[in-house]
Amino acid sequence: MAQIGQFALALAFVVTVYSIAASLIGIRVKHDKLIASGRNAAVGTFVCLTTAFLCLVYLFVVSDFSINYVAGHSNRDLPLYFKISAIWGGQEGSLLLWGWFLTGYAALVMIQNWRKHTAMMPYVTAVLMGSSLFFTSMHLFIANPFNQVVSIAPGGARVPFVPADGQGLNPLLQYILNAIHPPVMYLGLVGFAVPFAFAMAAMLSRQLGDTWIRTTRRWTMVAWFFLGTAILLGGKWAYVELGWGGFWGWDPVENASLMPWLIGTAFLHSVMVQEKKGMLKVWNMVLIILAYTMCLFGTFLTRSGVVSSVHAFAQSSIGGYFAAFIVISLSGALYLLLDRLPLLKSENQMESIVSRESSFMFNNLILLASCFAVFWGVMFPVFSEWIKGVKITVGPPFFNRVNVPIAIFLMFLTGVGPLLAWRKASTNSLKRNFLWPAAFALASGIVLFVRGIGRPILKAPEELGQALFQKLLGYSFTSSFYALLAIMMSTFVAVTIVREFYKGARARSHGTGENFIEAVANLTLQNTRRYGGYIVHFGFVLLFIGWAGQAFTTDVSTEAGIGDRISIRQYTLRVDKLGVEDTPNYQSMKATVSLFEDGVKVATMGPERRRYKAGEQQTTTEVSIWSTLKEDVYVVFSGATADGKRANIQVYYNPLVMWVWLGGIVLGLGTLIALLPNKKSGPRKRPQAADRTEEQKDVAEKVS
Repeated sequence: MAQIGQFALALAFVVTVYSIAASLIGIRVKHDKLIASGRNAAVGTFVCLTTAFLCLVYLFVVSDFSINYVAGHSNRDLPLYFKISAIWGGQEGSLLLWGWFLTGYAALVMIQNWRKHTAMMPYVTAVLMGSSLFFTSMHLFIANPFNQVVSIAPGGARVPFVPADGQGLNPLLQYILNAIHPPVMYLGLVGFAVPFAFAMAAMLSRQLGDTWIRTTRRWTMVAWFFLGTAILLGGKWAYVELGWGGFWGWDPVENASLMPWLIGTAFLHSVMVQEKKGMLKVWNMVLIILAYTMCLFGTFLTRSGVVSSVHAFAQSSIGGYFAAFIVISLSGALYLLLDRLPLLKSENQMESIVSRESSFMFNNLILLASCFAVFWGVMFPVFSEWIKGVKITVGPPFFNRVNVPIAIFLMFLTGVGPLLAWRKASTNSLKRNFLWPAAFALASGIVLFVRGIGRPILKAPEELGQALFQKLLGYSFTSSFYALLAIMMSTFVAVTIVREFYKGARARSHGTGENFIEAVANLTLQNTRRYGGYIVHFGFVLLFIGWAGQAFTTDVSTEAGIGDRISIRQYTLRVDKLGVEDTPNYQSMKATVSLFEDGVKVATMGPERRRYKAGEQQTTTEVSIWSTLKEDVYVVFSGATADGKRANIQVYYNPLVMWVWLGGIVLGLGTLIALLPNKKSGPRKRPQAADRTEEQKDVAEKVS
């Protein structure tokens, strides 16, 4: 089976080269059949890599330890679902997964546009296959997953060798969500190759209208959806597996996935301005180039060893190849952009600072500022080592100090943007739209402030005139003050979203006679992009509430014997039992802990300390979590004393974490709704202008 996989990789390389050559030569000589053969070859590359990937799956399932990659990342007693996820647990397999997804996207693009966009599609094929050629070369020559295990004979000869068992999968990756987290992440990162290819094709073919934007809008949303989902899945993995009590630590590889997501978010908002007003053409090209470049950069970070991360692969020479590919791709894209600048002039100008297009532009600038701040924090250790010879690490305080205020302002813009009309918002519409959301936000802030949340820590009076700029950046405020602002902005946005649904459904119900629930459902299905976007924004509201709760976390560490109690907030934990559990894959020490809330038992918890038997016999912490909408009680068992009679236990009290996961679900649901085609509306009564409600007039103003 390994030989078949090896042959499939070699054939994929040949077919990819042919696809690029046939597409480019076909364009040059205007030969339709040659162009078609290049397109067919792109589909053929997907077939080849599918064959190679299935061969690797088979080798893992049957535990063929004659293959070096299988022996290094699996073992006989590993459960089947972890054997499957072990395929992308290392360098070679994860690269093959990336390449397979890339050719899969390319094949779907070819099929979807079989007879469309004839001027652009040959270039799209060439760009996608150009990216595929890089990865296929990596599979075949640099990180081949089908290399055999060999040993060195006394004479120096390399002879095949089959170990009795494999090294096993990294214990930190033996979590059920990890079986889907990397594939979902790659679906997001790779997905941005599609709009990038269309953008390059639009410039190469000089088809610089909004055709490429409209063609790739859903492709971009799919990539953005997968990448955002993967970020949340990664947060859940970190929360459950790493045992440090949190779900986001500004780890370099976490940041590597966040950066293209931020730029993709900006791009999705910005393209609406180009579609509606013919503006921001250059800006959109820049955004999609940066988004795809950041996807490649994130992959480079995990494989180059330039940064330290629990998520990263071991340092290898493959990082240099990625760096070269990034430089070549970015240089070519920027050259094209500069060459086509005269053809990318905007068709209209921004008429007012108080308009929807203006709010989108502010949104874009803030998202890019956040991305740059994250990039600077990630790369600062590298830059400092280059310049001073000392690696200076930038930790979470820097990222929080810069990005928390940015995020709160972005939440404000999330509420403002949908309330503004295109071109210019009238004073009356601003009063109608902002009065109630602002009132609710202010009221929520007053209530929370009275309860003691968010009061600033002011320094001595003589210091108040000093370092004013630093104070304005937030140095003088507690994290609870930012939590107060976050909840106020979340309230503001939530009210705007609810009012938009209410006004639209009320107007529809008035015009069609539908009941309110039917009106809401049909309103959403007949304008999925707009109302799906509102649901996405509501998902962010829930996420922000969950993030705000992190300002109030507390923890306690102690050594406890059987019968001892640990108190934290309104909870008490009692250690009932310490025991040992043995499985074929690992051996664990387990504490049985009863959880009481205000004296009433609510749960029995079982944190563990595991030692895996394969390979280097690594140990991991398996946390136990009691979750409610209000808070999580998070228990870590870090081990027992030498006599086995007392346990080292750490307990975290984490408010509102559940809202993060609920927000992710709502965000995903909204994205899926926005991807649906609009439902055709039937005939309905159209009210005359004199009969229109204020809500109907407001809606008409926004879409004009």
